[in-house]
Amino acid sequence: MEYVYAALLLHKLQKEVNEANISSVVKASGAAVNDAQVKALVAALADVNIEEAIKAAPVAVAAAAPAAAAAGEAKKEAPVDTSKSEEAAMEGLSSLFG
Repeated sequence: MEYVYAALLLHKLQKEVNEANISSVVKASGAAVNDAQVKALVAALADVNIEEAIKAAPVAVAAAAPAAAAAGEAKKEAPVDTSKSEEAAMEGLSSLFG
């Protein structure tokens, strides 16, 4: 996955997506570079218009956004009463000291 991220980063920075550049980005991240995977990615991306692929990707992300928002709202609806747990903790501490 780090190789794909490296290719996307290079594309974003308008740098050439080639083996040397991808290897440099992956090395800079601290990960070990697998030359076979780098070569395979560069070969696979040779006929891909990265800009068009990026434009096509948000459709799936946009479809998932309402579900994620609904999950976030569900978590907000259940407030937690911490006053009782704080009181119990204080009682436990007081028993230690006297």
